Amino acid sequence: MNFKLPEMSLVLLIGPSGCGKSTFARKHFKPTEVISSDFCRGLVSDDENDQSATKEAFDLLHYILRKRLAAGRLTVVDATNVQPESRKPLIEIAKEYHLFTAAIAFNFDEKICQDRNRNRPDRQFGAHVVRNQAQQMRRGLRGLEREGIRYLTILSSSDDADNLTIERQPLWTNKKHEHGPFDVIGDIHGCADELEDLLAQLGYRIERENGDYRITPPEGRRAIFLGDLVDRGPRIPDVLKIVMSMVNAGTAFCVPGNHDTKLLRWLGGKDVKIAHGLADTIQQFEAEPPEFKKTVAKFLDSLIGHYVLDGGKLVVAHAGMKESMQGRSSGAVRSFALFGETTGETDEFGLPVRFDWASEYRGSAMVVYGHTPVPQPQWLNNTINIDTGCVFGGGLTALRYPEKELVSVPARKTYYASPKPFLPKEDAPTLSQQHQLDDVLDIEDVIGKRVIATRLHGNITIREENAIAALEVMSRFATNPKWLIYLPPTMSPSETTKQPNLLEHPAEAFEYFRREGVAKVVCEQKHMGSRAVVIVCRDRDAAVRRFGITQDEIGVCYTRTGRRFFNDDRLERDFLARVQCAVEKARLWTELKTDWVCLDCELMPWSSKAQELLVRQYAPTGAAGRAALRETVAALRTASNRVAEIEPLIAEYDQRLTMVGQYVDAYRRYCWPVHSLLDLKLAPFHLLAAEGQVFTNRDHVWHMETLARLCAQDHELLLATPYRVIDLAERASEEEGIAWWEELTAAGGEGMVVKPVEFIARGKHLVQPAVKCRGREYLRIIYGPEYTAPEHLERLRSRGLGRKRSLALREFSLGVEALQRFAEHEPLRRVHECVFGVLALESEPVDPRL
Repeated sequence: MNFKLPEMSLVLLIGPSGCGKSTFARKHFKPTEVISSDFCRGLVSDDENDQSATKEAFDLLHYILRKRLAAGRLTVVDATNVQPESRKPLIEIAKEYHLFTAAIAFNFDEKICQDRNRNRPDRQFGAHVVRNQAQQMRRGLRGLEREGIRYLTILSSSDDADNLTIERQPLWTNKKHEHGPFDVIGDIHGCADELEDLLAQLGYRIERENGDYRITPPEGRRAIFLGDLVDRGPRIPDVLKIVMSMVNAGTAFCVPGNHDTKLLRWLGGKDVKIAHGLADTIQQFEAEPPEFKKTVAKFLDSLIGHYVLDGGKLVVAHAGMKESMQGRSSGAVRSFALFGETTGETDEFGLPVRFDWASEYRGSAMVVYGHTPVPQPQWLNNTINIDTGCVFGGGLTALRYPEKELVSVPARKTYYASPKPFLPKEDAPTLSQQHQLDDVLDIEDVIGKRVIATRLHGNITIREENAIAALEVMSRFATNPKWLIYLPPTMSPSETTKQPNLLEHPAEAFEYFRREGVAKVVCEQKHMGSRAVVIVCRDRDAAVRRFGITQDEIGVCYTRTGRRFFNDDRLERDFLARVQCAVEKARLWTELKTDWVCLDCELMPWSSKAQELLVRQYAPTGAAGRAALRETVAALRTASNRVAEIEPLIAEYDQRLTMVGQYVDAYRRYCWPVHSLLDLKLAPFHLLAAEGQVFTNRDHVWHMETLARLCAQDHELLLATPYRVIDLAERASEEEGIAWWEELTAAGGEGMVVKPVEFIARGKHLVQPAVKCRGREYLRIIYGPEYTAPEHLERLRSRGLGRKRSLALREFSLGVEALQRFAEHEPLRRVHECVFGVLALESEPVDPRL
């Protein structure tokens, strides 16, 4: 005998003590799927037979059951469950989580149970106990379905139990094995002309012969119709014929709308109110043969309220589907799919007032729905309403999945007057629903220990203490969070070199990448400036539309901790206007099909904050420090005329004076006062993102060449970064890279950054996105003027890079994840989670000199 169970359900084992329920459960279910009342009794009292602990045991059982059903896990309750009052709370919990209840009843001969209990020392209770349990069970068997048990099998003997097989079946809503790609189409309402236009624009071939349709989709694609096929429009039967032919051919899915279910009731002879366009459907059906009505009724009756597709990544329903109902089945779930959730009140237009479920949605699945017409589809918390009111004179819209591309055709005319105006007014607010919702971020989304899922590096843990430090910086100093779509990662240096008098050398950087299986690297000149993220929009409207910025701003320039670079608003406006103009001249708006770009750059000179730090931290090595050393050397030379042994000390101080001079010369190259825009230089080296795109799929040569074109439009402000491509399989090419580094550092440059040619490189694991290799003189700024002394250099060679490299990979992955989420129009809280994570990681205890 085979018993079919829904894959997500509550299973009650019903039977008196000794009938073999626990043995049966061990045979057919995972240990984690079974909750035993005896086991729970033992957990709370250390004695599975302590009947005084029964209440606490069932409190625990109910708690565990709720947790499992909330997670959508099949759960088996192993208890006697022979009384209706003991089953009722379990069935109610299943209903609470919109899941079916199944039952397996063990209706065995009472003597079998008595014999089994006789051989169990923990079951030495009177025969009357088993007799009462068996009688209670039998009295209730006929009423189990009325109690809410949808799936039932009754076992009459041990052989029945031994021969039973259990088959788990997916719920009707489960289409997770269907991965698309899909074209999801909004409410049609009988607008067949527009449907044909839209299908043609999506690449579907439409053939019609003798009133029948044959629709051929593009290779591999399927359509999904979001319901409300009928009422109000001029060609309702044709819409039904198109949709039914595609569903029957397996080239489309369809979920019902509230208008479709109302038509089904009318076709079934139910008493329904002929309103809201149903009269149009009835009138147009009169021209169709009687068989057509039967076909339509059968089709509409077969439709499932909502579907979960693509491994749970996509949910489609007519009016939407909140997370707790996705993939489940109940009257409440179907009602939500058809109508959404209402307050019970009506508005001034006589329409139901609806709860805005999408504004509170936190699910990971994308939800695509319709039902309530909107002027334009807008993403809100990974949900989108694509009913653009075609029958009311708007348009018919499709969402291409997974591309997230919207395709729309305008209505040929207004077929029906909308009971509620939905087309935008000229003075309507320009902020999207998502931007309005993102005006306030919830502190609960960033504080405490967090685990952030990234596509590049798996789960990344943010410690609570690091999150607190990031909150302090972010809340006090950061720019408007709506601009903060990215923070750059830290960068690891190359391994310590054995080259004499050096701490870093390109050979070690090349060897690292060669070891990781990277064939070619790009060496970029490292500018000694401050890391800057620059976002610039094509115009103010783009800043409002894409970033939700209502201030008169076209962009922003901020530091790697999210702080605005410029205290002077006018200077920042002029700076961004120059970058904006260069993007325009380079034709990047058109080439990238975007109205905003995000750049990763170096801004020179060092920020005023960095200059102040140098002066304060290394004041002894400034002019006063050098003068003091000169006086000391002069005094020693005078003394040497009398004491010959003092000459070695003079030599030591002479060397120290030389080192201090080299140190001061090193940092002075990178610091100068800024009085105007003419004193700034911006060197972009990553074109990070634009509308719908994150350019991690382009190699670094593309980035360098594209940004060189940008910099060519404004030589006064913008500085193209020199670079070399090095083939690690060729010794001559590697030597060329080393020679270039020596040339850069000998001329006073900081050094270079070595990167894989591919933006993201993987060997056995994720490879460092970049390794810096700094010059001998520049490192005096980092390690102090006397670091090249043999005793100091030898000590510094023991530095470890493990923590720094781990930090660099985690921050890099979070930064890329933030950009990807923003490009995919995810809510700001999801983008900000990653940005905040980068800032939190910065407080990890890693040597800041690395």
